Amino acid sequence: MTDHQLPKTRSGEPRAFFGRRSGKKLHGGQQAVFDATLPDLEIKLDGKLDPKSLFPQAEKLIIEIGYGGGEHLALEASRHPKTGYIGCEVFTGGIGKMVQTIVAENLNNIRLFTDDALKLLFALPDASIDEIYLLYPDPWPKTRHHKRRFVSPTTLRELARVIRPGGLFHFATDIEDYANWTLAHIVRSPDFVFLPERPGGWHEPYEGWQATRYEQKARREGRMISFYFSFPRR
Repeated sequence: MTDHQLPKTRSGEPRAFFGRRSGKKLHGGQQAVFDATLPDLEIKLDGKLDPKSLFPQAEKLIIEIGYGGGEHLALEASRHPKTGYIGCEVFTGGIGKMVQTIVAENLNNIRLFTDDALKLLFALPDASIDEIYLLYPDPWPKTRHHKRRFVSPTTLRELARVIRPGGLFHFATDIEDYANWTLAHIVRSPDFVFLPERPGGWHEPYEGWQATRYEQKARREGRMISFYFSFPRR
């Protein structure tokens, strides 16, 4: 199999998520909040989705794919209440934490998609999103698993289709091989631009960046350098 197409589901559809969906069970209080709140936050696809219907008054629309514990998503949503955010995560532990944070901080500008993010991208209209974040995705380090990485020609085409011209695709990782993999795909893409302001500038965190739980774990494990890219949509 080449990297020009993603592995398929049994029904023949491309998929971009691989791995577990659940972890430790939520305790009673967490489960109660989860059960009571998620139905009002969760995006259920039934054909195409107009994201403006989720946030009619929003000035911008942003997606974060694989938000993990939700630290970045919650912080950005609190900083920019006039922006609508869609968080994509399939891991139930992360979804549970995000739901709790939304309730605790009264964040009414976040909606959650709990299935493969590629399904959401397929459902969105052209040029309907301002920015998309992919922060510290699973690097799938073994060569035979590289086809499972989220960044691929298929996903980049969908990202480019839904991001408006001049919008941004943000990608961060602490794995140099995945950074090189992503750059190799970006420079072959006709839809995105790699325009570093200066050599090495991609090691500087985004403005206002607060380290995620994963990044903190990486530092403890000795991975001290990260890559923070922002690719404009042509």
